[in-house]
Amino acid sequence: MVYEIAEIHVRPGAEKEFEAAVRQAVPLFQRSRGCRSMELHRTVETPTKYRLVVGWEALEDHMVHFRGAPEFQEWRKLVGPFFQGGPPIVDHQQVAVKGF
Repeated sequence: MVYEIAEIHVRPGAEKEFEAAVRQAVPLFQRSRGCRSMELHRTVETPTKYRLVVGWEALEDHMVHFRGAPEFQEWRKLVGPFFQGGPPIVDHQQVAVKGF
């Protein structure tokens, strides 16, 4: 499993609208090849900063299949208007140690 972790900054005052747009986008991820999970985390100390955490079976499922699919374009159309300071910063991670 590979986790896509995207740090997203949204315009102040647009947090609720952004969250609604992400909820609307959930089916885009559900029907995407290799997508196993999707969560949006909001930073407590900085309410305009979020982390989108998406579990993919393989890196290619995100980088090739999702990003090359119409679902990605629809995702960006839904959430892109809320971004502040440019597109998300994305990393891909794997679990190194799981405690419990």
